[in-house]
This record gives sequence, structure tokens and C-alpha cells, in this order.
Amino acid sequence: MNNFQYARATDVADAIRLLADPGAKLIAGGTNLIDLMKENVERPTRLIDISRLPLRKVEETADGSLRIGALVPNSDLAYHPLIEQRYPLLASAILAGASAQLRNMASVGGNLMQRTRCAYFYDTATPCNKRHPGSGCSAMDGLNRNHAILGTSASCIATNPSDMSVALAALGALVHIAGPSGERAVAVTDFHRLPGDKPHVDTSLGTGEIITAIELPPRGFAQNYSYLKIRDRMSYAFALVSVAAALELEGNAISGARLALGGVAHKPWRSLEAEAALRGQAATPDHFSHAADVLLQGATTRSHNGFKVELARRAIVRTLTQATNATPQSQAHKKIA
Repeated sequence: MNNFQYARATDVADAIRLLADPGAKLIAGGTNLIDLMKENVERPTRLIDISRLPLRKVEETADGSLRIGALVPNSDLAYHPLIEQRYPLLASAILAGASAQLRNMASVGGNLMQRTRCAYFYDTATPCNKRHPGSGCSAMDGLNRNHAILGTSASCIATNPSDMSVALAALGALVHIAGPSGERAVAVTDFHRLPGDKPHVDTSLGTGEIITAIELPPRGFAQNYSYLKIRDRMSYAFALVSVAAALELEGNAISGARLALGGVAHKPWRSLEAEAALRGQAATPDHFSHAADVLLQGATTRSHNGFKVELARRAIVRTLTQATNATPQSQAHKKIA
């Protein structure tokens, strides 16, 4: 680990000012950044501690939305009464991720900012376009079982590791950002980037910008939802494929649908086309399978990850079935229902 300076931000404006240093990085819980520093993947010259900023509230807004401060710990958010009652899909996704100890430390903003767990990204002895643009992607012809099948490019096939972000994408959340030019908000689906020819740029954050809050819309899909995470072991593992599904039903007819995947792309993968294919249809396995086909159009596989296409298709059908039956996947008892 390299030497670095340490500074504690006194407020958001101070954090923005300190971020003017090109070698500076923000730290809150540090559950991802410290690992990256230990592996010499990240080598910041200054750490800016934002853990004491007043960004820990969960509060309702005038229009019925819910605003979540960027420093709310993941565990606090998952068990917050308003989240459990109105947005149980988000609570379920958070509890599917990491371990209880990590969720106690990890912040909402940090969860959004966590970087890929691609083994080649962490291995500084191998070429990686995310670490060193133009050096190549070792995963292309290497061990790519865990890698992306959607939205890939010739430069990168890494996946986004966040469970929370998949649920936020399905729910239509906004990310509130502050920076040198003022404040702005961006949809979660636009916050993370596809790799294109700049895989080292993970998000749409600009220079000196900081996440201040997440905003959930009033519509929470609290009745018919499920978050299903398929992984190599039942706990403390990243998704091979995950599915966030939410439905609004009139009898057995689908009047509203949300569908997003994790573990398959450089960002949470929400498909408006698949959602449109579900609306107005009966909630049946055949229609769920058709929506899965729509969502998975354009999937591109490599030598070891072709199984993800069929795995995703089956997971989508299973998750939509759970949502229809109002029997969401339990994160306490991880055996698939």
C-alpha cells in the first residue's frame, strides 16, 4: 500500500473542494477501497474521510418519494421500517449481498461506487483496460465464467458487483449529486456506464462530484416482487445472475412491470422492452419466458460464460413467478423457492 495523506471533510462543500486534488479519493466505510489499496489497484495520494458528514437520514419528501442519505449504512437501510414496508425489493437485494459485518460498514453511496470484482482487474500482473487503458483485457481469452454477456465491448467484459443497484434500477431510483457546478440528479440506470472504449470510467460522476443521496419514487411495488440471486455458494458470493422483478397485477393480468438483472453487464441491466412485453399479458410462464428472450437479445458470450444465457432465462421466469405469487425469495433461508 502506498503512502497517502488523510483529510476529514467538514461538510459537502469541503469534500468537493478537497476532491480538486486529482489523486484524492473519498472514503466512508472503506469496504471496497481498502481492498483495492491493499492490492495496489487504487493508489490515492489523499483519502478524504466523509464518514461524519450529515448524510445519514432517511426521510419522506413532499411528493411521497423517499430520500436516502449517501452515508446510510446498508444494514440500517435494509431494516428501516419505511424500506421494509414500501420498498421490500430493495431490502431483499441489500440482504442478498456481502455479509452482515460488511453491510454494517458499507454505505449507500459506497455501494453504488464499488468497482468490479473481475479477478484480472485485481491482479496487477495482468493487462486490464480498467486499470491501464489500452493495455488489453485478459478476461477476453482467459477465465471468463463470471463475466458479462450484455453490453460488452472489445475493451472490457467486467460486471458490476452491486446487488443494491439492481433493485434501485428496477425501482427507478435517482442519484443526487453535488459538485463544483452545483447539484444535479441522474437516474440509477444512467449513473453506471457501459464499458465502450473507456472501461476505466465506471460512472457518470464528473470531476469533484460526490453522491449526496438516493431518491426512491413513491411507487414501491410492495406486494408482488422478488429478488433472486444465483451464485456459486449460498452466502458471501457475488452473483452469476441476479434478477429484480416487480409486478402490478389486476387479477392475473400484468398492468405494470419492472425487470432488471445483475451479474450480466458492466451496469445493472434494466430492460424497458422486456417490461413492455409483459404489460397487458397474463402472468404465465410462457409470457415470462418471452420477456426473458426480449431482455437477453444481443447477449454475447465468451468461452466459459455461455451458460449464463440459459441461467438468466430460467432465473427471470422463476423470479417473475415468485413475484406473481407474492412469495419473494427469502434472503434468510437462501434455498430457492
